[in-house]
Amino acid sequence: MPNREFRPSSGNVFADLDLPHADDLLAKAELAAKIIEEVRRRRLTQSQAAAILGIDQPKISALKQGKLNGFSIERLMRLLLRLGRDIEITVKRKARSRPAARLRVA
Repeated sequence: MPNREFRPSSGNVFADLDLPHADDLLAKAELAAKIIEEVRRRRLTQSQAAAILGIDQPKISALKQGKLNGFSIERLMRLLLRLGRDIEITVKRKARSRPAARLRVA
């Protein structure tokens, strides 16, 4: 069996892959997941979801596929608001144990 090295995840796959703006990418992915979760919870078709969100059906398909280049964090938050979801933003000091502050969606 080959010798493989493993590195524990940081909790952000985008940071683990050394992608630029990893916190932003993770926040967008988590917001998109919340949108898709709500669409599924309501059992909406992509067309119904598109009508509620004020976007076209291909954009819903892109969201479901994780193609988020055309979506800003702000736009994703507005879509959640259109789905009747509250959004809370909390600003606080970073933990001393971390070298840098982070952006996180809970």
